[in-house]
Amino acid sequence: MTVSTAQPLGQLLLARQAITEADLGRALELQREVGGRVGNLLMRIGALSEDQLLDALAQQLGLPLLGRDLEPPSIYEWSLPEGVDLPGDWMIDRQALIWQDGEGRVLCASRDPAAAELREALEYLFPEHERVWVLAPSQLLERLLDALGHARRADAGNADDIRHLRELAEEAPVVELVNSLMAQAVEQRASDIHLEPGEHEFVVRFRIDGVLYSRLHLPRDRFNAVASRLKLISGMDIAERRLPQDGRLTVRASGQAMDIRASALPGVHGESIVLRLLPKERKDLGLERLGMAADHLQTLSAWSREAHGIVLVTGPTGSGKSTTLYATLAASNDGLKKLITVEDPVEFQLEGITQIQTHADIGLTFANVLRSILRQDPDVIMVGEIRDRETAEIAIQSALTGHLVMSTVHTNDAIGAFTRLIDMGVEPFLVAAPMKGLQAQRLVRRLCPHCARSAQHVLPAIVEETAPWAAKVLAGQAPQWREPVGCTHCQNTGYRGRVGIYEMIPVSEAMQQAVVAGASHQELKAMARAEGCRFLREDGLLKAWQGITSVDEVLRVTAV
Repeated sequence: MTVSTAQPLGQLLLARQAITEADLGRALELQREVGGRVGNLLMRIGALSEDQLLDALAQQLGLPLLGRDLEPPSIYEWSLPEGVDLPGDWMIDRQALIWQDGEGRVLCASRDPAAAELREALEYLFPEHERVWVLAPSQLLERLLDALGHARRADAGNADDIRHLRELAEEAPVVELVNSLMAQAVEQRASDIHLEPGEHEFVVRFRIDGVLYSRLHLPRDRFNAVASRLKLISGMDIAERRLPQDGRLTVRASGQAMDIRASALPGVHGESIVLRLLPKERKDLGLERLGMAADHLQTLSAWSREAHGIVLVTGPTGSGKSTTLYATLAASNDGLKKLITVEDPVEFQLEGITQIQTHADIGLTFANVLRSILRQDPDVIMVGEIRDRETAEIAIQSALTGHLVMSTVHTNDAIGAFTRLIDMGVEPFLVAAPMKGLQAQRLVRRLCPHCARSAQHVLPAIVEETAPWAAKVLAGQAPQWREPVGCTHCQNTGYRGRVGIYEMIPVSEAMQQAVVAGASHQELKAMARAEGCRFLREDGLLKAWQGITSVDEVLRVTAV
């Protein structure tokens, strides 16, 4: 870690016309009288600003400038090489910040990069590491050192509290409560567990068949121990309560092996914790188990056999998009193709398919993984979600070069996928050209088979709207309208389980031309209707006609 002094600072500043000969003369005279460095003395007499000095020093010494050439370190992620304990007070006293970067280098930000004491200390402490001097503006350095001091004092003050929380998390009553909650959730077919702290109590709620139900109210003073237990077993930082965190764990509850995704989000009264329950073994991943009508099932099967192009599944979070994609992948996996997925996160592990988990914090994004996937010679690519223009464009290029790409986007209906991709900045002709099919879906609750009864009254308008589709899709099957009642089998909700309702739009050449020509959402929807497509509400009403769900449930989910 050497410091270059190729050209005297005073001469460099003169060449830059940052100072005059007279300024330099006064600074040199002052240096003879009181000592010190020329640059600091020029600032002291008002001939030079700190920004000008640092810019000149960066050139003279060949060093990076913090805040310009390097991002300042985060105090809360600040670290040193393993085995080195350098007190924060030591750095504060010397007005120097020392840290290790992601490449393993030791960096030292200081006002005086030529200070012999610092140079000798770093050579002694880090003999095997590359050492890099960094120039730093005084205000930035003071702010970082001040934050470091506060963080160290806070850590010292919280150490006992954190130790106490860890002990509480290991106590038998807390372990038993957490295990009991997971077992109850599995028994009641919950997809999520929500722990929501309030001012005086915290509530545990289960999401069952898409609807949240309160299951437990406990005093607020028990929440920290329960939250710490969940964070501990899911691999989160038990001491971090200010930032969102994600974790994952595998448990066996109520006789079932479960993958659990955990999320902690800071709130006013404490961290809201949500656990997503994912059974390790899924028996409902076949296309025939998705609850599709025969025509929809035939369409999706045909899409899964396409040699190239894009198939998009749309809908809000929790609408079953991933399950549909997994089922479609399983149907495509005939042993003759290479299938690769890139997901965030990988929800279910499938035999014979290469599945990749993204990690944005290390640069493993959807777009970066997609570039590498193409070098793996895949036939079918599944992208968990298209979130940005870069990912969309790479997915489209993959589809145009002989790959079948399946993915999801968040839109209200199937046609909205065109608008969403164009809004991301993708050219309309690129959006239209590779598109093979668009699908939208929602999940509606199934009527409980033990207590549902024949509906007392169905609006004539509903019957009139559904009858033509029943004649076309159900071959004239007689209506079996039913409504919920409630019993012990369904926790008195009247519903047990869920089924999908779908909107499937094969993209014709005429529709592709309309997209390129800038057709509106309504025009494209009218075109789909003219080509014989039915929409979410109509598919839901067909399931109500069959007695699978109720009319009220369909209208609730389709927001009518």
